[in-house]
Amino acid sequence: MQGLLAAAVAGLLIAGSGNGAATQISNLLALSDDQLAGARVVTGFSGQSPPRALQRMIEAGQVSGVILFDGNVGGRRSVRRLTAELQAIPRPTGSPPLLITVDQEGGLVRRLPGPPEPSARSIGARGEAFAAKLGRATGRSLSSMGVNVDLAPVLDIVRPGRAIFDEGRTFARKPRAVRRIGVAFARGLEMGGVAATAKHFPGLGSARINTDNAVQRIDLPAARLRENDERPYAGFVSAGGSMVMLSTATYPALSRKPAALSRAVATGELRDRLGFQGVSITDALGSVSARAVGGPAKTAVAAAAAGTDLVLYTSLGDAAKAQRALAGALGNGSLDRAEFEASVNRVLALRGG
Repeated sequence: MQGLLAAAVAGLLIAGSGNGAATQISNLLALSDDQLAGARVVTGFSGQSPPRALQRMIEAGQVSGVILFDGNVGGRRSVRRLTAELQAIPRPTGSPPLLITVDQEGGLVRRLPGPPEPSARSIGARGEAFAAKLGRATGRSLSSMGVNVDLAPVLDIVRPGRAIFDEGRTFARKPRAVRRIGVAFARGLEMGGVAATAKHFPGLGSARINTDNAVQRIDLPAARLRENDERPYAGFVSAGGSMVMLSTATYPALSRKPAALSRAVATGELRDRLGFQGVSITDALGSVSARAVGGPAKTAVAAAAAGTDLVLYTSLGDAAKAQRALAGALGNGSLDRAEFEASVNRVLALRGG
């Protein structure tokens, strides 16, 4: 990564767990196809302690990280205990720490105790300095509980009457303001010790309904998407942002497939056009929008073929099916091995490998 956030995120997730490119390549060469597939999977789970099925997947190297939701959380002490338990589960030799992710945006979307309490709309109204300060506080708070990735900030453009606007989840109406406030918050997060994730690329501000609940088609011209909706993400990329989450909405001007499953978007727009070098992750692939394409096996392979690095499932059972499908597709040559390994390298670098 290059840019303002890169210095903050260097060695972010685990100090001293690896030593540069040589360790990373060594780790990669030691991985079986089963483990290469697992390096691209993030899963949810039930309860406030790791279920045995999840422990087995972690022990086998079949999962790269987890996402925490309300049902996993009690107070701060319980979160610290849970994350410590997760990281203490034995992993294959040389395997870096797990990604522990959470949607901690503020306002209606705040899974854990602590900042940010204001909504993105409120943060945006108070300006860049406030966003940076709150980002740092959020990063310190999450890091103290063992969380190393925040699936925030939302960099979508406000459009009144649409789902993201109604939920108060965006910073501003103008791309320049969203870029400025969003990057400030992201920089603060990473200075606080937590990787920031810009979402939902290439922009979900026009969706009438949350993609968790309905299939969404964003009928904006490609030029408008690029000049407006993608501009905040361009700023995040230029600043060296760690992660980008791809939407599961469809953007016909760019592709007939959902963005997270589309090579034209995940590789063409995000990597080739904007120059993103960090880790990309799907929005939840158990959502109604993603399920319209198929089950976990199909969506996982489609996302990997598109060039999206991590596949995210809220269900442990779905994540297990996705991992097996990825391993199978890698083994039978359906997925390009060199590209698959490049994606795993990016993930291992973020994890500290």
